[in-house]
Amino acid sequence: MHHEGVLLIFIMQTPQAILFDLDGTLADTAPDLAAAVNVMRANRQLAPVHYQSLRPHASAGARGLLGAGFGIKPEHPDYEAMRVEFLNQYESAIAVHSKLFKQVPDLLRGLDVMGVSWGIVTNKAMRFTRPLIPLLDLQEARCVISGDTTPHSKPHPAPLLEAARQLGIRSENCWYVGDDLRDIQAAEAAGMTSVAAAWGYCGATEPKHWKADAIIDSPLELLELVRAKHLQVAGS
Repeated sequence: MHHEGVLLIFIMQTPQAILFDLDGTLADTAPDLAAAVNVMRANRQLAPVHYQSLRPHASAGARGLLGAGFGIKPEHPDYEAMRVEFLNQYESAIAVHSKLFKQVPDLLRGLDVMGVSWGIVTNKAMRFTRPLIPLLDLQEARCVISGDTTPHSKPHPAPLLEAARQLGIRSENCWYVGDDLRDIQAAEAAGMTSVAAAWGYCGATEPKHWKADAIIDSPLELLELVRAKHLQVAGS
């Protein structure tokens, strides 16, 4: 386990709920996001960009993927039209190749067995979250907070605080798990324990630089950490 995991068991708050980012944490959605970029390139008679070059940018959404696929930034005059085109293309083929990461179903079942609530907090707009959740078999989530559920998106704490409110659980009793620096920043701002999902897309910087409360390499490692914390409390 990363970061002196045995010590973490004692210093981390016992979770009543685990909140998850979606893209790159629970689900590997990068194949369909990358495919949308390459359809756009094909429509412009451009060669496809290799998937491995696009994958790290998946958590950054349209901004990251259009930047990687076309070298275009939000201030470019064509950016907004291309962003709309990208989102429409993605929506038309949202779950062709997307799937839960291996071990995620076992993780969620394990949390259910322990009586630990779990929910989803994503920057993905509800327009995409609503159809995708059942296609990924995540409809048992106790709450789903999308990027437009609150006036702010991560790294602002508002979406995480709204999730805690909907669950009826104090924010300090929640853990938030994500694969991007902004997830860790949002968790810290919300007063939640932050957990970096090192199996995800992780963007431009490595998780070891994010100052997360914990870094885990696999979904089942998270389950082990939660179980150990609950056993520690039960035995105290």
